[in-house]
Amino acid sequence: MNEQEKEILRHPGFDVEAIRRDFPYLEDKNPVIYLDNAATTQRPRQVLERMDAFYRHENANPLRGNHRLSLYATEAYEKAREHVATFIHAESPEQIIFTRNATESLNLVAYYFGLNVLKPGDEVLITRLEHHSNCVNWQFACQRSGATLRYIELGEDYQLDPEDFAAKLSEKTKVLAISAASNVIATLPPVKAMIEKAHALGVVTVLDGAQYAPHTATDVQDLGCDFFAFSGHKMGAPFGIGVLYGKRALLEAMPPFLYGGEMIEYVEDASSTFAELPYKFEAGTMNVGGAIGLDAAITYLEGIGLDKIEAYEKALASYLAEKLEALGGVTIYRPRQHETGTMVAFNLAGAHPHDVSTIMDASDVAIRSGHHCTQPLHRGLHISSSCRASVAFYNTVEEVDAFLKSVENVRSVLGLTADAASKEDAPWI
Repeated sequence: MNEQEKEILRHPGFDVEAIRRDFPYLEDKNPVIYLDNAATTQRPRQVLERMDAFYRHENANPLRGNHRLSLYATEAYEKAREHVATFIHAESPEQIIFTRNATESLNLVAYYFGLNVLKPGDEVLITRLEHHSNCVNWQFACQRSGATLRYIELGEDYQLDPEDFAAKLSEKTKVLAISAASNVIATLPPVKAMIEKAHALGVVTVLDGAQYAPHTATDVQDLGCDFFAFSGHKMGAPFGIGVLYGKRALLEAMPPFLYGGEMIEYVEDASSTFAELPYKFEAGTMNVGGAIGLDAAITYLEGIGLDKIEAYEKALASYLAEKLEALGGVTIYRPRQHETGTMVAFNLAGAHPHDVSTIMDASDVAIRSGHHCTQPLHRGLHISSSCRASVAFYNTVEEVDAFLKSVENVRSVLGLTADAASKEDAPWI
């Protein structure tokens, strides 16, 4: 940790204990120390109360009725869309498509390109970092179209190899789909520079912002991306609500992803015309309560300040990584010389990751173990699985210290020492 990070932990710019009182989960008698925030976050009472109020007093289908409850629901739903547009600095609310999650958003884009744009000889370029939701969908798109899927590999310090990127980005490349932040090794790719280079060749750019939008002030116009996807449940909103932002010209050119009610203009016996943006992509009854919960979650985060949240979370993750490595016998998969995200992936020598997380759970500490939906990344790291501790702004230094004690307890339970067997003696890792 540097001195600035130490100062941020001492004076984060917000009252961590007051924030913790906003989370009903932390009022439980013996709450688990929750360090699985990259998977999903806990919800503040402000979000829960706003959703409860909607379902109690404003519940109706939006856009479909002229009675007052439908008008209330429509107003709340569209207010949420406008707020999301402002939150990510979109040009207009019509460019905000509500989906179930980032995965559905990324699939919407991949289906369009796979079925309508890509052809044999074309290439789609993704990275070794990608979550399966920004990988398997492009496998499908390439399989259906005859295009080729290529990977930008990792270079030094867990960064994308710039020479490999330069070599693989070409006139054949039609789509560049990349994570704005890794969900495992905390790498933050230079996405703005990569997008500029891709656009110089006419390449469409897709950003997976699931691990970016909850932690960093997002400006899609400044980033320059053509599409940006993120999920609500990783930022204090409920499950089942996601967002796809797209540039207007592309969205207008794309056919609907789903067909049915509300996304139509006119339906003839043998054909139909479709509604304007954004509604042609929002078939059926949408998750209105989820959108309203996302609106409330964004309000909550903005009230604290995204800049303060980002600085605190990164400082806390840096503290965790430094203290964890000091225990010895730990391999950490994380950049050392570059800015990082809010998680720490690691393996404990001689211990299977699933054993580590199970024993830690018995000590009331929750972390993740497995491949974290990034099997290609783990192959690139020459491991099959890892442990991951990920922090949020409501976590504390004291909780991280308890996590460290739990790691030492794992060693005690398994009879390991700091110089325990390496991965060569533990082939499951």
